[in-house]
Amino acid sequence: MPRRTSRTALDRLRTPGRLTGFLKTASICVLIAGLLSPLAQTASAADATAANDYCGGQCSDILPPGENGNATLAQVLLNQAFGTQPDHAEDQLGPYANLAKGYSALTNSTINTFFNDASFGVPSDQVASTLSPAGRTDVTIVRDKKTGVPHITGTTRYGTEFGAGYAAAQDRLWLMDVFRHVGRGQLTAFAGGAASNQGLEQQFWRNAPYSEADLQAQIDNAVANNGARGQQALADANAYLAGINSYIDASDSGRYFPGEYVLTGHKDSVTNAGTIDHFKITDLVALASVIGSLFGSGGGGEVNNAISLLAAQQRYGVTKGTEVWESFRERNDPEAVLTVHNGESFPYAAKPASAQGVALPDAGSVSTEPLVYDPTGTGADQSASAASATATANALSSAKRGMSNALVVSGKYTASGHPVAVFGPQTGYFAPQLLMLQEIQGPGISARGASFAGLSMYVELGRGQDYSWSATTSGQDIIDTYAVELCQDDYHYLYHGTCTAMEKIEQKNSWAPTTADGTAAGSYTMRVWRTKYGPVEYRATVGGKKVAYTTLRSSYLHEADSIIGFQMLNDPDYVKSPQTFQSAVQHINYTFNWFYADSTHTAYYNSGNNPVRASGVDAEFPVWAQAAYEWKNWNPTTNTADYTPASAHPNSIDQDYYISWNNKQALDYATASWGDGSVHRGNLLEDRVKKLVAAGGVTRASLVKAMADASLADLRAEDVLPDLLKVINSSTVTDSTAAAAVSKLQAWLTAGGKRTETSAGSKKYADTDAIRILDAWWPLLAKGIFEPGLGTSLYTAMQANLPVDESPSAAHGPTGAHAGSSFQYGWWSYVDKDVRAVLGESVRGPLADKYCGGGSLSACRDILISTLKTAAGKTAAQVYPGDDLCSAGDQWCADSIVQRTLGGIKHYNISWQNRPTFQQVVEFTSHR
Repeated sequence: MPRRTSRTALDRLRTPGRLTGFLKTASICVLIAGLLSPLAQTASAADATAANDYCGGQCSDILPPGENGNATLAQVLLNQAFGTQPDHAEDQLGPYANLAKGYSALTNSTINTFFNDASFGVPSDQVASTLSPAGRTDVTIVRDKKTGVPHITGTTRYGTEFGAGYAAAQDRLWLMDVFRHVGRGQLTAFAGGAASNQGLEQQFWRNAPYSEADLQAQIDNAVANNGARGQQALADANAYLAGINSYIDASDSGRYFPGEYVLTGHKDSVTNAGTIDHFKITDLVALASVIGSLFGSGGGGEVNNAISLLAAQQRYGVTKGTEVWESFRERNDPEAVLTVHNGESFPYAAKPASAQGVALPDAGSVSTEPLVYDPTGTGADQSASAASATATANALSSAKRGMSNALVVSGKYTASGHPVAVFGPQTGYFAPQLLMLQEIQGPGISARGASFAGLSMYVELGRGQDYSWSATTSGQDIIDTYAVELCQDDYHYLYHGTCTAMEKIEQKNSWAPTTADGTAAGSYTMRVWRTKYGPVEYRATVGGKKVAYTTLRSSYLHEADSIIGFQMLNDPDYVKSPQTFQSAVQHINYTFNWFYADSTHTAYYNSGNNPVRASGVDAEFPVWAQAAYEWKNWNPTTNTADYTPASAHPNSIDQDYYISWNNKQALDYATASWGDGSVHRGNLLEDRVKKLVAAGGVTRASLVKAMADASLADLRAEDVLPDLLKVINSSTVTDSTAAAAVSKLQAWLTAGGKRTETSAGSKKYADTDAIRILDAWWPLLAKGIFEPGLGTSLYTAMQANLPVDESPSAAHGPTGAHAGSSFQYGWWSYVDKDVRAVLGESVRGPLADKYCGGGSLSACRDILISTLKTAAGKTAAQVYPGDDLCSAGDQWCADSIVQRTLGGIKHYNISWQNRPTFQQVVEFTSHR
């Protein structure tokens, strides 16, 4: 294992050239922001144990790689040279990784071999350090020996929040600084001009191009509209900022600030010249805009939907083409796995009987609105162009990736009679992690859990005194696309009959090489044109008229509003029951599925400001920017409207069990992303938890086992491969190559269809050939089944709505490869439904046609065998071509999870698991 170093360790200087890449991946995926990690302070004996804990030692959590996300220059250099790790930078990575091979023997008593004890407080013999930040007498920060998590205890509200800010800066100052610049579209100027940094700032600024006045207005409105809680939130934020800035001053004068400030040219290692800018309250909104854009903004994609619909109508004619498109869209698929599975219906964004105001583009007229202007140097090279194209695709897609799962079982079906929950956010893997662990105890606050960096004035996902909560991304549609008719020129549009000028928002960035990022000098201007209906994203013609397509998000200009809901979740005097929990999360305007467990009850609620659309508006497609098609009572100045009532959101209390892996929430509740069909990764949880509940006696260990088992499953193998083999084996396989491949696939399927090491640390999969064959076969078989019937144009257009595959080794999503999260989006449901139809099996919600072999079983079999032979002939090097981390053909490495560097500290890669990044295991034994 890597050696540890103290903060006073000295190191030999290394040549700058050997450090030039460490920040470049930092921007590919800035998915969320986390804070809190420990810098070693002088230890003193202190007993910080808490008496307000009703979990009975049965609450656990984990967040790799470690709590400490700050490193001095000496520590960064030591890590780069020798792999040494600062204290608590990596101590949660091993336990997290080890669950993949250790879960089969798991018992309740061994859970904390793989998780942390998440009890409140720190036993006196486990106190590593006690700090009174800035000499304050109203708050202490206690760090435990095992993980270094900060336990913040205040006697005043101000002191408590000051301590939270101070601890956040101790643990994530550099990361917080990175993300406030991402949110402002200023990352390249701050951290360097690497192509990945360019792509990152472009992706987020395109969706939230806020001016400083916009950011301040959001704060003012959130405070003004929320009474005493709004005022308290403002006071908490200011105290939190004071704590952050106090640490900045202390670390600057003491010269123990993060070493990345030196490596990026902001500080001088010899003279200490340079500054670390203080944080201000608008920085918190900039940070929140990144989180909201990534995880809480379901919707969009209406223009891509329109393009694929037009392609279907071109292929089949309007009536048949629309039928085909709708069958692939699966708006309300009867075979989809549901979170609320008791049959209750929650209609939202349904297909109208007669759509009104639809503004489909003329075929071939759509062009994406440019974001980058006047590029120079490395802002204009090929890498920059590729990064910009990827950023645009990610920003405009309705598919939000890698987001969280939950397994919650009612006490009626557990061994103890108390509910059991295993849940957490699946937010990618970073170094330092975007989330941080903390415990906060003070007047009106009592919680432990994870928070996003720079937003940790409250615990956002975690536990209170006698309850726990978590979230998954829900993805219901809160974004609509409007076609604004142009007038006068390309930068004026008709608003209620008046020719109105668009507002130009610009951000100019330039950069030069640094030790951290040797990218040569460059610059560009990002420019967004804003209308009352939101930013312009595309240009097109509709019926020959020139239009701009804009996107309007209900949380746009409201990134700060959700602070009230998080404040309530941390307040033990507010959350006392499943009903009050649901009331709290109703104040969160991001699109999330929220889960709750206490010693007696479980609950679920789907949050988000769901706009009330005009009658006849189809949320799937662009509509005309006219008063008749606007959201009900929409105010363009404040971007407020009427929203569906809480009762209309999927919600439930004490259902037998809940599962969520970003699947469909409930009957008749449409989500914006495609893929909620008969096969979804949510089925991996549903099948296992349903079986446990049927047997009864569920324990924490058995529920963790179910989660861990699902985390290693190949969805395609478990839920689609059996039917593919049924087709192939409908007659004897005589071809020796195909027969050998079938034999390997069948053996793997019999063994469970998992992607798992032969033994812990072997870095080699069992059933390696079968896994290689399926990885090569899936895109070939999907193309072989569907392209002949759909035609190349429609098949290609449909892939813009839903990618064909998302295997662990694919460079998918905003995080790229090595990201863990897999099998969220793919054509598994389409293949499943089509093959079952060809086999003559019953299919509810079938596709409009039979595609495999034109519906002929023998022709379908021929396609599958032909593509299987091609796949079997592909070498490991062809299937897994290698990258900066892995050599070509290294299957295990291609799948492996990497903690992507957002700073100077690197970590080892771990075996693939498809599970939450931060995860809780909870079973409360009593209640207040």
